[in-house]
Amino acid sequence: MGFFKKIGEALRKTREAFSRKIDAIMSHGELNDDFYDDLTDILVSCDIGVKTSMQIVDDLRLYARKNKIRTAEDVKKALKEIIASEFEELPKIEIEYPAIITIIGVNGVGKTTTIGKMAKYFKNNKKEVTLVAGDTFRAAASEQLTMWANRTKTRIIKHEEGADSAAVVFDGITSAKAKKTDVLIVDTAGRLHTKTNLMEELKKIDKIETREYPDAHKYTFIVLDATTGQNALSQISAFNDFVHIDGIILTKLDGTAKGGVVIAIEKDYKLPVVFVGVGEGEDDLELFNAKDFTNDLF
Repeated sequence: MGFFKKIGEALRKTREAFSRKIDAIMSHGELNDDFYDDLTDILVSCDIGVKTSMQIVDDLRLYARKNKIRTAEDVKKALKEIIASEFEELPKIEIEYPAIITIIGVNGVGKTTTIGKMAKYFKNNKKEVTLVAGDTFRAAASEQLTMWANRTKTRIIKHEEGADSAAVVFDGITSAKAKKTDVLIVDTAGRLHTKTNLMEELKKIDKIETREYPDAHKYTFIVLDATTGQNALSQISAFNDFVHIDGIILTKLDGTAKGGVVIAIEKDYKLPVVFVGVGEGEDDLELFNAKDFTNDLF
């Protein structure tokens, strides 16, 4: 499957729920206050968020008055244009090489699996990849990443459990420079004893990357689980106070009817979604395409 088919299939649950509910409220035949209230509820149910849903509906009211829309298909077309215009305002990320990609996020969102899939993605694009097992605090984190390294035939730098994560990153950078690696992907801890400890570790890693590899293009991506919907936004807030986040990787998009969270992320945080997980296979990580996403949402 190409991206268009994969993202379309991944959004099937969201699209079906969305379309069915719009058709139902359009059966009343009139775009009145009740219709707009019901439409706001539908958008919120797809996890677009209350504030963003209300803004989209306000924009639709203006659009409807100007263009005299009447049918469910007209409504969907108008919503598609309104949402697409939001994505046009986002910064675009073009990964440049050599790159250090630091992966952050809470435990349980699929960070390790995502890193393995990223390794496969870059190798499919003829790039040399090295993984860094920077999560030295979670039992078996290094072993999990090693499994993915073996599966994707990717080099990995790791230390024993409990080691200083910044020291592992230092060794990873040394190796990457020596081997002329295109992409260094750094795993990080999702949880330490306190949030302060976690954020201090991330700051140390960032300092090492900046000092030891100034020629590399640095990116920090946060991994979010699409099935958690609005809870994903609180995770962005938790990290955003301490770490500069460049973009989002959204996992498990195929397993939820809450795909509208992509729109909430964009609206609330102005952060681009860079990759999306669209299945269980090692090739099921795709570069996000806003135009395809918007088309497939409808």
